[in-house]
Amino acid sequence: MPFLLGGLFIGVLSALPIVQLCNCCCLWIIGGGILAAYMEGQSQPTSLTIGQGAKVGLYAGIVGAIIWFMIDSALGPLQTRFMGEVMRSAGDLPPELQDWLETVEAGRERGGNVFGFVLMLIFSAIVATIGGMIGAAYFKKDVPPALGGPINPPPLP
Repeated sequence: MPFLLGGLFIGVLSALPIVQLCNCCCLWIIGGGILAAYMEGQSQPTSLTIGQGAKVGLYAGIVGAIIWFMIDSALGPLQTRFMGEVMRSAGDLPPELQDWLETVEAGRERGGNVFGFVLMLIFSAIVATIGGMIGAAYFKKDVPPALGGPINPPPLP
């Protein structure tokens, strides 16, 4: 069940507000797909095919979206309260930013979290699938010696 670990990686990092602020966009979603493919490859005697990597990445993306939804739903009231306090305490915010904060707060109250889940499900499924394919291609076990694989000497006569 390596896709559970990859999905946990995706879901937790996607739900943390501090991680959302960095400009890494979908790096952790790709990383979750790569992690799932790596773990799946370690449990098999042969290398993963690109299709197997895509499948485990897809599952990791779906699990990651579900975990993100659960964490974001739990942290949602705290984030809404924090945004409300920021709006009240910062009277010198530009009007555009105040409007945007009010829109986000109202959207969360009207069930915008479900819409966010659908978007996260689609986006993380696609991007983690790509990550799983990258992981399957990168962590091959049968690499030729010219590309850094093991050198097997010929048998002695």
